[in-house]
Amino acid sequence: TLDLTYRRTPCFAKFAEMEEMVNMEAEINEVQPLLLSVTIGSTLQFYFIGKKCEVLQDMNRHLEAILKEKRDLRKRLIKHRCQESLPIEATYHKSIVELLTEAVTFIEKLESHLQSLRSIPQIPHMMNNMDTTLSKTKVLMIELEELTEQILKWEELQKEMYSN
Repeated sequence: TLDLTYRRTPCFAKFAEMEEMVNMEAEINEVQPLLLSVTIGSTLQFYFIGKKCEVLQDMNRHLEAILKEKRDLRKRLIKHRCQESLPIEATYHKSIVELLTEAVTFIEKLESHLQSLRSIPQIPHMMNNMDTTLSKTKVLMIELEELTEQILKWEELQKEMYSN
């Protein structure tokens, strides 16, 4: 009779369902940040890949332009210029020739002028070296004069000894 009168009470059934729902929500709350981080990570990865693609495309366009310019420059360098003339009035030809001569001379002497400019900061050190060298040269000249006098004296002694 007890078994027949036994009824499940709806409060405990609802309690089990609620507990199951809470567990599911906890699982969802655990998985949701992971999914969000994966989604954000993949979105950012695609964004940066897109940016890298744009940079590479810009670089590619730049390199293509350089190659095109290189080809054009090679064509211009291969082309003979001797048959072309400068569009300058005849009255200025003499001045242009003189100017070109001066330019060529300047370019030829440019390296020596630059070397002179580079040596300007070293001038005080060079002057000290020259002073030292001058002093040493004076000492050597004095020693040479003394040696010359000794040689002359020795020569006179030799002459006297042979004459005797």
